[in-house]
Amino acid sequence: MIPVTKPFLPPREEYDRFLDGIWERNWLTNNGPLVNELELQLKEHLGLDHLLFVSNGTIALQLAIKALGLRGEIITTPFSYVATTTSIIWEGCTPVFVDILADRLTIDPDMIEAAITPNTSAILATHVYGIPCEVEGIQQIADAHGLKVIYDGAHAFGVKVNGKSIFEFGDISTCSFHATKLFHTIEGGAVMTKCPETLKKMAYLRNFGHDGFEKFNGIGINGKNSEFHAGMGLAVIPYLDEIQKKKQNQFFYYKELLKGLNVRYPETNQIENYNFAYFPIIFTDVLQLKKCMHVLDENGIGSRRYFYPALNNIGFNEGICPVSDRISDRVICLPLYHSLTKEEQRMVARLLLRVQNN
Repeated sequence: MIPVTKPFLPPREEYDRFLDGIWERNWLTNNGPLVNELELQLKEHLGLDHLLFVSNGTIALQLAIKALGLRGEIITTPFSYVATTTSIIWEGCTPVFVDILADRLTIDPDMIEAAITPNTSAILATHVYGIPCEVEGIQQIADAHGLKVIYDGAHAFGVKVNGKSIFEFGDISTCSFHATKLFHTIEGGAVMTKCPETLKKMAYLRNFGHDGFEKFNGIGINGKNSEFHAGMGLAVIPYLDEIQKKKQNQFFYYKELLKGLNVRYPETNQIENYNFAYFPIIFTDVLQLKKCMHVLDENGIGSRRYFYPALNNIGFNEGICPVSDRISDRVICLPLYHSLTKEEQRMVARLLLRVQNN
């Protein structure tokens, strides 16, 4: 079996060293020393001033919405993982879907402008497959209409725009550190902002609103993460360059192998420090996609329709988004992970080309 993804695990003895310290201190959670060290190392690695480690990427989105006090409508993309939209609904807001750009698959700024109403409070956009949204254009729209901007950066760890971390843009950026991500803490996520006051508010929110043992600052939830998860993150960080380099090599090897396949790829040229976290391919029609997925599955190879169905088609809220609908119907991600071999990649490519040529 070749899965569509496989988590990177550091050498066991390196993680065990962090576990030994946890046992010695008997400090398992509640903002322990490993959590603090992980936040420091991530800020240094990403070039950020402010970052909070939280329990997962979905909680990160919910904290962002709550911290900004959003109400009413939030303009968002239908081409994202379901958590992007359910977080909006969970926080009592209404998602308004607008279409995506055909080449980059991120939200279309022109469509955002047309969807703004007196009830619009924010834009929540996703950097799909690590491809940055048009952050400058989106910010201009937000400034012109007095809107907040949140970015779902679950796919975008390490990516830069104009020399700055992708997480520096918007009022708040979020990330997922789920086990399948480029950088992971088994389960986990982060919220990032340039505003110290917003960070302080999110720090209260992630810890029940605690401001000391006997005082509370507003209503919060349990968005903390544990020393065990932080320890995994600290064990993974030293391998990030190696992981990204391997994925980059795999990414371009697939493109070489699949030159004869009648598909296209999202536009990733000219992206600064692109992370090569996924390998999506877009088929010319749904029938071709289904035939290829069937043959891959028969041969024990995982692939994923990521993202399918588009979120405007699953009952949350309707929206006319023909580009997103078309891409969602025709895109799959092929296996891509640290330990994937060239032989396995050749097998995937042979099967796909065989379907096309039969």
